[in-house]
Amino acid sequence: MSRRAVRYWTARAALGWLALTAGQVVWFVLDRHDAGIAHIIGLAVTVLLAAAHLAVMPRWRFAVHRWETTADVVYAQSGWVNRERRLAPMSRIQTVDTQQGLFERAFRLTNVTVTTASARGPIRVHALDDAVAENLVAEITARAGAAEDDAT
Repeated sequence: MSRRAVRYWTARAALGWLALTAGQVVWFVLDRHDAGIAHIIGLAVTVLLAAAHLAVMPRWRFAVHRWETTADVVYAQSGWVNRERRLAPMSRIQTVDTQQGLFERAFRLTNVTVTTASARGPIRVHALDDAVAENLVAEITARAGAAEDDAT
């Protein structure tokens, strides 16, 4: 993962919390006759939860998410509480794709998806530096093409 991923995940999560907070403020303003302590408590709880989420989530996610390639497999680990570890043999790889949304482009990050014949679905590696993602795709493509056993 790129170190910029922490800032990216923080900014992306902050947009959601800002939308929720803005909705609560609009509700407070429009509901003047019943505006009271409940609105203020709700807003305070939202701000506290947002602060905790924004402080913990991106760093925790960065600490947990991992990926690696060897001559034989692609490995990825993800999750917060429930961790998922996936291994895909090079001989099972069918496609390697990259995705980059507008927000990810702003942070110069790219996601890589490795699709196999597995019913479990593709392996996704998120928030890589653009150059690292480009090299990873080239490496996996070359290794998968050179794999002798075709298990697909």
